[in-house]
Amino acid sequence: MTDKAPAPEITFDDFLKVDIRVGIVTRAEPFPEARKPAFKLWIDFGPEIGEKKSSAQITVHYTLEDLVGRQVAAVVNFPPRQIGPLMSEVLTLGFPDENGEVVLFAPDLKVPVGARLY
Repeated sequence: MTDKAPAPEITFDDFLKVDIRVGIVTRAEPFPEARKPAFKLWIDFGPEIGEKKSSAQITVHYTLEDLVGRQVAAVVNFPPRQIGPLMSEVLTLGFPDENGEVVLFAPDLKVPVGARLY
């Protein structure tokens, strides 16, 4: 499943406004209140950003046990968003597989917690 056309062109300065960081999942729980199957994640982005909460629709490819200790990428500078009873503080990033199910986006080698994408 892919988008048919690329998004409108942006400037490099626009790209720099999106703060994408690597964090480590410290805790993962079921999120039965979500409209679509999802997990609640607590992600540590290091001392400058701290631990943030996220809701992620990743229940097809991942178990709660698989997630703890895993590095993930997230947008850390969107405003918080209320998702059911959870205030999601970051947007955990992923790509759709051939069936539209989320596959997490993460570095293939360990990088420092809080590292920024460039």
